[in-house]
Amino acid sequence: MPGNGPLPHRFRDRRSAGLELAEALAPHAEEHPLVLAQPPGGIPVAFEVARQLEADLDLLLVRRIGAPGYQSLSIGALVYGADPQLVLNREVMRQLHPPAGWLEVQTQRQLRELEQCRQLYCGERPVPEAKDRCVILIDDGIAHGGSLRAALRGLAKAGPQHLVLAVPVAPRAVIEDLRQLADEAICLAMPDPFVSVGQHYAEFPETSEQEAIDLLAEAQHAA
Repeated sequence: MPGNGPLPHRFRDRRSAGLELAEALAPHAEEHPLVLAQPPGGIPVAFEVARQLEADLDLLLVRRIGAPGYQSLSIGALVYGADPQLVLNREVMRQLHPPAGWLEVQTQRQLRELEQCRQLYCGERPVPEAKDRCVILIDDGIAHGGSLRAALRGLAKAGPQHLVLAVPVAPRAVIEDLRQLADEAICLAMPDPFVSVGQHYAEFPETSEQEAIDLLAEAQHAA
């Protein structure tokens, strides 16, 4: 019968997905949460969440550190924040034994790039503290979860009171894996089979730098 089949798209666009996600996150509004977006695609989603919850909006920036001689292999990641956190893959570290001083040089290089990225999106606005706050990490969806895994591990080191991962769409297995790194994980759609994040949006253009900058500025002005 007409209307009984699956919808061709779960969400109209990122901002409509953010409005749906805000409904699921409404119980956290009274905690005055810090909403952190994975740029660039997570920013329109997080903007609507922050607006509906009257929450602070900022960025969660992550830079992968490739292993020496094997750049496709990740030895860790640097998670930017008020106190940047280095998250290492201990197994890869044990296997490759990077030369003395190599990791420090790579970390400082990635830190400079993260600072430049922060400057681009946020100007001179100070990085908010995550310690003792309800922190909600948002992206427009998850395919594999590598960067979000590092982000959650880094955020946990910052000492939030309550750490929440919230995304519109992701594979169930990935959410179950990431759930172990957060106090709570919210995902509106976990399709099976999962092909791609964009498949579940009617409109899924790239989020431009200017759109991201404008949304962050608007959120800051409204705070």
